[in-house]
Amino acid sequence: MAFESLSEKLNNIFKKLRGKGRLSEADVKEAMRQVRMVLLEADVSYKVVKDFVKSVSEKAAGTEILESLNPAQMVIKIVNEEMTALMGGQAVKLNYSSKVPSIVMVVGLQGAGKTTNTAKLAAWVKKHQNKRPLLVACDIYRPAAIKQLETVGAQVGIPVFQMGQQNPVDIAKAAVEHARRHGNDLIFLDTAGRLHVDEALMEELKNIKAAVEPAEILLTVDAMTGQDAVNAASAFDEALGITGVMLTKMDGDARGGAALSVRAVTGKPVKFVGMGEKLDAIEVFHPDRMASRILGMGDVLTLIEKAEQAVDEKKAAEMADKLMKSRFTLQDYLEQMRSIKSMGSMEDILAMVPGMDAKALKGAQIDEKAMARTEAIILSMTPKERNNPSILNASRKKRIAAGSGTSVVEINRLLKGFEAMNAMAKQMAGSRKGRRMAKKAGMSGIFGF
Repeated sequence: MAFESLSEKLNNIFKKLRGKGRLSEADVKEAMRQVRMVLLEADVSYKVVKDFVKSVSEKAAGTEILESLNPAQMVIKIVNEEMTALMGGQAVKLNYSSKVPSIVMVVGLQGAGKTTNTAKLAAWVKKHQNKRPLLVACDIYRPAAIKQLETVGAQVGIPVFQMGQQNPVDIAKAAVEHARRHGNDLIFLDTAGRLHVDEALMEELKNIKAAVEPAEILLTVDAMTGQDAVNAASAFDEALGITGVMLTKMDGDARGGAALSVRAVTGKPVKFVGMGEKLDAIEVFHPDRMASRILGMGDVLTLIEKAEQAVDEKKAAEMADKLMKSRFTLQDYLEQMRSIKSMGSMEDILAMVPGMDAKALKGAQIDEKAMARTEAIILSMTPKERNNPSILNASRKKRIAAGSGTSVVEINRLLKGFEAMNAMAKQMAGSRKGRRMAKKAGMSGIFGF
C-alpha cells in the first residue's frame, strides 16, 4: 500500500502525543523533530521538510492549542491541513483547449510506466468525461514501444495511431489530422523517454510541442524513486514548461518524497496517480484524501466513489430488498462479490476505512483467492441449486466440489456463512430500526447487509 511505512511511523509519533493529557511546548517540539526525521527518511526534499515543520510548529505552539481539551488531535489536524496544502490543496483537472482535438502530450523517463499509464488515463477520460480519445505512438526508439501501446490500447478499447519509425513531429501532426477526420476530440501523445534527461530528448520534445501546441504537458514519474522523481520533474519543467504530473506505482510502499515534494519544488500539480497494474487502476489525485491516507485517517470519499462505480444504484436497492425479505439467493451473492472485486484489492479497500491499521491489515493476510474459490463453487451449481441451497445433499455437494476444484468442507463453509447472513437480515427485518437502516443504506446491497 502507498506510504505504508511513512504512515506507520507518523502514527507512532501521534500515538505518543495522544497518550499525554496535556501538551507542553517541549512535547510539540519533540514531536516535530521526529516528524522531520520521518519525512527526510521518506526522501522528501530537505527544504520542503524544513518549511513544513516550521509552519506546523508555529501553528501548534499557540496557547489555544496547548490548552485545548484535546491538544493532540489539534496538532494532528494542523499536520493534516499543512500536508494537504503542501500537495496542492485541491484536485486539478486536465487542461483542454477550445479547439478540437485537444492534445495531451505525455512525457517522462524510461521505466516510469509512461505508455501503460497513458492508456489508463485515456480510458479514464473516456469513461468519466465521455471523451473520444486517440492514442498516438511517438516513441520510435524503444524496442516494441509501438506494439506495447497498440496492445494496451486494444485492452481498453481505444484506437492507436502510428506511422512506424518516422519523425515523431510528423507523426504528431498527422495524428491531429487523423483525429479531425475520425471524430476524436482528445489526443494522447506517448512520447519517447530516456534513462536520464539529455539534450537530444528535450530537443525532440520541444519540437513536438512547437508543432502541435498541446493544451497539457503531463509528466509521468515513478513515485518509488522519491527525490529523483522531483529532480526529473524540475528538469522537464525547465525545458518544456510542464502543466502537471502523473505519479505511477503508488500501489507500492512509495517513500512519499515525490508526492509530498513535487508541487512545492516545481509549482506544478500532481493530477493523477497510478495505483496498480490493472488498466483501470488510476485515480484523480486529491491532496486532502492522500493526506488522510498518509495520516491513517482513511479515505471514505474515494471508497464511496469506487462503490458507486462498481454497483448500479437500482440493482443495489433491489438486492437489499431481497435480503430483507429473505429472497436473497446464491446468484445474488455471487453478483455482490463480483461488484466488490471490481473495486480493487480487499487490502486497499479496507485501508480506506478510517481507523484501519496498515500493519494490522498485513497480519490479517486477506485471502483474495478465497473469493475466486467461492465464485467457482457457485458457478458449479445449477440455477435451481443457487436459488434453493437447501436441496444441496451430499451427492450434489460432491459433484459441485469436483466441478469447482474445491472440497465439500469449503462448500459447507460457504453455505453456513450464507445462512448466517440471511438470519441476520431476518432479525433486522423484524425491527423497525433495522428496516429503516436498510432503506437508508445506499450501498447496503454491495456489502451484503
